[in-house]
Amino acid sequence: MVNMLPVMSVSEFIEQINGIISGEFVVEGEVSQYKISQGKWIFFDLKDDKAVVNCFATVFNLSQPLEDGMKIRVLGYPKIHDRSGRFSITVQKVELVGEGSLKKAYLLLKKKLEDEGLFNTERKRVLPELPAKIGVVASRDSAAFGDFVRILNNRWSGVEINLYNVAVQGEQAVSEITEAFNFFNTHDTECDVLVLIRGGGSLEDLAAFNNELVVRAVYGSKIPVVCGVGHERDESLCDWVADKRASTPSNAAEIVVPDKEDFISGLNFSIEHIFSSMQNKILRWRRMIEQNLYTISSVLEAPLQKCKNLISNFERAPQILQMVLNQRQAFVSSAQMLFKNVDPKRVLQRGYSLVRDKNGVLVKSIKQLDIGDEFMVELAQGIMLGEVLDPKNKKKKQGKLL
Repeated sequence: MVNMLPVMSVSEFIEQINGIISGEFVVEGEVSQYKISQGKWIFFDLKDDKAVVNCFATVFNLSQPLEDGMKIRVLGYPKIHDRSGRFSITVQKVELVGEGSLKKAYLLLKKKLEDEGLFNTERKRVLPELPAKIGVVASRDSAAFGDFVRILNNRWSGVEINLYNVAVQGEQAVSEITEAFNFFNTHDTECDVLVLIRGGGSLEDLAAFNNELVVRAVYGSKIPVVCGVGHERDESLCDWVADKRASTPSNAAEIVVPDKEDFISGLNFSIEHIFSSMQNKILRWRRMIEQNLYTISSVLEAPLQKCKNLISNFERAPQILQMVLNQRQAFVSSAQMLFKNVDPKRVLQRGYSLVRDKNGVLVKSIKQLDIGDEFMVELAQGIMLGEVLDPKNKKKKQGKLL
């Protein structure tokens, strides 16, 4: 009987068996012996009460961290590996099962993202006060979107809404939400703010908003993001990473636009406050200016009076100068007349003469001359030279006219 069966090599046998068991399967079980090798290869066992199967995956195929004890469903294909002969499931996709597993995955991913700094409040941006255009990532037919639009129009009508319709639950939710954020951030939509909304639900219903790909899409948005997912008690990882968390979709509308009546009242109050503040400042400035002027006036009063006196003197200066000139001119005229009257040459014209010794010194007394001394006699019209013969005899015995 053995001779009737074909003989195969080991590699041929494994190849044939892999061909028989080829195809994708969904297997549910509990994670065990979970480990990561070289930062990219993932190995774990999937077990139930009666059996265990080995699973292999890469970090790129997992959208959430796993740990032992979590219940999951894996989508993959079975395979016997050539070199080891080991049977395992090559995992393509993982889905968490049950609240316990979802909660564990939520806490693991939250810690990982928190350690990376994605939740830091310092990086959160301020929302525009009056957005002209709002981008909304939501399900078009959901009550959450309807409530958002109604509240938005009641508070501030006329705002343009650009909806990107997505699935907010199920297999397509993660890819569609990430595509929506990519669209708003790569196209010139001119949106001032993005709003991610969904109604309430279980942790499993909100799984897409705790998915790492979606969380990183919200974190990487260039446009400020408001996240309003679930009811007030619900808390998703997208809430933590968004610039502003809204407790509900309706609250998201209240956050992105102000109430028109409240805004107008606040604007009127601001105008009144500004007007009152300006009045007070003007009064303070006026008092300060008046005080400074008084101080300046007190300090400059004496110098200003001196300046006034000086200006007055300058105004009278021509008259004073003319009077002084007249006085000086009269004095000069008197002096000229006096000098003219006492001019020796005029005296000589009247018949007088001047006697000088040989050195030119004026002789005022006969005692200045001795016998034999030469002398000069200056007349009105010439000079005579003479010699003293007898100092007591006043008659000149000898002389000549020059």
